[in-house]
Amino acid sequence: MTDQNIRRASLTELRKMREAGELFHDPKAPDTENLGAEFWAKADVKSPAKPRSVHLKIDPEVFDFFFQEANGKGHLTKMQNVLRAYVSAHKHS
Repeated sequence: MTDQNIRRASLTELRKMREAGELFHDPKAPDTENLGAEFWAKADVKSPAKPRSVHLKIDPEVFDFFFQEANGKGHLTKMQNVLRAYVSAHKHS
């Protein structure tokens, strides 16, 4: 997640936050728009593509870089994000 206002929390942390009154729910918040049957009749619902599992040999310095950047957790996700950004940059060029 790139938004600085968003962070991950475990269920235990969320429960503690709720008990401490740190979570805010606005009961006056507007309901979402009802899209109706006509919208759903025309909707083209697609399932997300399943990621492929691959065996990949990576140079030690590349692996170590991502492992250290992620403090040992989430290094594969960081690698995936870099690859996704590369693909996105080259698709639009």
